[in-house]
Amino acid sequence: MVCPNSNPVVQKVCELYDQISRLENLSPSKDVNMLFTDLVHTCMPPNPIDVSKLCPKIQEIRSHLIKLCGEAEGLLESRFSTILGSYENPLDHLDIFPYFDNYIKLSLLEYNILTKNTTKTPNKVAFIGSGPLPLTSLVLATKHLTTSYFHNYDIDVGANTQAASLVAADPDLSERMTFHTTDILDVTCALKDYDVVFLAALVGMDKEDKVKVVDHLAKYMAPGATLMLRSAHGARAFLYPVLDPRDLGGFEVLSVYHPTDEVINSVIIARKLPLPIVQPLDGLGSYVLPSKCACAEIHAFNPLNKMNLIEEFAMEE
Repeated sequence: MVCPNSNPVVQKVCELYDQISRLENLSPSKDVNMLFTDLVHTCMPPNPIDVSKLCPKIQEIRSHLIKLCGEAEGLLESRFSTILGSYENPLDHLDIFPYFDNYIKLSLLEYNILTKNTTKTPNKVAFIGSGPLPLTSLVLATKHLTTSYFHNYDIDVGANTQAASLVAADPDLSERMTFHTTDILDVTCALKDYDVVFLAALVGMDKEDKVKVVDHLAKYMAPGATLMLRSAHGARAFLYPVLDPRDLGGFEVLSVYHPTDEVINSVIIARKLPLPIVQPLDGLGSYVLPSKCACAEIHAFNPLNKMNLIEEFAMEE
């Protein structure tokens, strides 16, 4: 086990955690922005630390810190979604968000990984955990997957209301982008309609919850569909939950990529395995075990009416 004082990065993270946890609230402010920027810069450099081997005290700090990061990130996105919503054409001003360039780079990275491992442009894409400022969907829809339809899922109706208002004035995106307010664990047969499913880094704030979501997707996604997941590596795991590729039961892991620049999240791409072939006892031939999901109608929130081998690779510049 690693104790707090044996690693300078862990020690610095613990010091920042003490300061962050004493903040009265995590809404954007000078102090909040300064502390979280310092935390990100501390965790960003490549670091061989394995957070799973930290001592219980540091594990507890990490778990709480991830929740604090998630809360602060949500409040930051909500603040800027409100600001963007005040413009006549919000999508023309996305670059006012302080981390917009990171989303540009992350979306390009994910698009390149997707095209490297699939053969056709997806018709329907699901993004789970889209939030009040669905930048990944917006960047992919406007720059890379310009004919695809995006279904954004979030459990927070307020976040979806804010997000939907951002595309309301755009005639193209208002037709291609839909927002669903629901827990993804309540979505069943609708998942089979998506060619690609993106899972946001903060859906499932710990490994157990994230694996539960992945198992649900494995049960209901269409065989051959693509799953794109965000994880974290090294000291960056103090910011986001880590998902081990070996936990992706029901999927074939195609590739894992760990960025070393300012893009924080690792990216895992996997393919949903075919349904199992079952040999009947009477020996009359094999058959595919049928899916027994009972499809419940899911109403979209749209006010517009309208390890198998893991390849770790470096993207070309």
